[in-house]
Amino acid sequence: MQRGPHPGAQLRFTDIDGNRITGFLTNTAPGGPYRQLADLELRHRRHARVEDGIRAAKDTGLRNLPFHDTAQNKVWLEICALPPT
Repeated sequence: MQRGPHPGAQLRFTDIDGNRITGFLTNTAPGGPYRQLADLELRHRRHARVEDGIRAAKDTGLRNLPFHDTAQNKVWLEICALPPT
């Protein structure tokens, strides 16, 4: 079953009939736990989600917390969340 691009897809001039060829490289050994292409792609997409989560956390200011220690930053954030009196 072949489908066209989703509504609103940003097509490139290299897309042929709405199909895009993509690829990625891996050093996974043949016969390993992720030897099927679908398994490799799933692992790749999961890792991309983790990286996106880290990027989003950094964009929200987590790199700008005042302390190096997690416990101290947690207390600081709880104090900041207190309602004003």
